[in-house]
Amino acid sequence: MTEQQRYADAVARYFEAWNATEEEALGKAVAAAFDGQATYTDPLADVAGHDGLAAVIAGAHAQFPGFVFRQLGDVDGHHDVVRFGWELVAPDGTAPVAGFDVARLADDGRIRTVVGFLDRVPAM
Repeated sequence: MTEQQRYADAVARYFEAWNATEEEALGKAVAAAFDGQATYTDPLADVAGHDGLAAVIAGAHAQFPGFVFRQLGDVDGHHDVVRFGWELVAPDGTAPVAGFDVARLADDGRIRTVVGFLDRVPAM
């Protein structure tokens, strides 16, 4: 497997986790995408471990029901670090939220850390 494929696979699992809405599916997707000690930090959250990650993802779905996370652009990486853009797409096709994440991968290809940035957020 090439490094680029390793990065793309990690990001694909990341979006599977962020798009899981059923509790059991969410738990499985988080475990597949993230190392057991993974951390996730963005302007709205700072959590660690599978339970913390699942809670943040469930909270996003509660705040934005029916929305889907979608990758924007290409995945870029070097060494064990990957970066990618994303947007949160509403059922009507609009994308009121967008951001950019940087993740560090563990040896097994799962995500060890994520630092996220919000580039576009709706006015509240």
